[in-house]
Amino acid sequence: MPKNPTKSKPVKRVSKIVSAPVPPPPPDAPDARVLDRLWATVLSRKNSDPALSHSARLLSRGTAKIAQKFGEEAVECLIEAVGGHRTALIGESADVLYHLLVLWVDAGVRPEQIWAELARREGVSGIAEKASRKPIFSAVATRKIP
Repeated sequence: MPKNPTKSKPVKRVSKIVSAPVPPPPPDAPDARVLDRLWATVLSRKNSDPALSHSARLLSRGTAKIAQKFGEEAVECLIEAVGGHRTALIGESADVLYHLLVLWVDAGVRPEQIWAELARREGVSGIAEKASRKPIFSAVATRKIP
């Protein structure tokens, strides 16, 4: 079949990433240290009575249940984000972070290990960093949403 001479080749567009300045938070605003404190609280509840502590109850139910709860909260967070519900997104984000911390405690992961990994990636293009990772599931096909 002959090529159509009127069709042009697609043009590859190159865009520049422009970062907007981030305003500083108010001096009395809470900061990310709350995550370290919450992790310590969850860790301290690891051997507590499940009847008295939600964290102890989750931890007593095992990794699969903790992961299920984390996944449920993540989906709820996404639904609120897509729906444009900012206040609900904030609440669901807090739920996601809490359940992530419970998952870390269950897995024996300390927050500073995550902070170190984030620091290692800081300043590296997200595209370049992701491309450098070895695939975890090479046999599983995924479909990207455009």
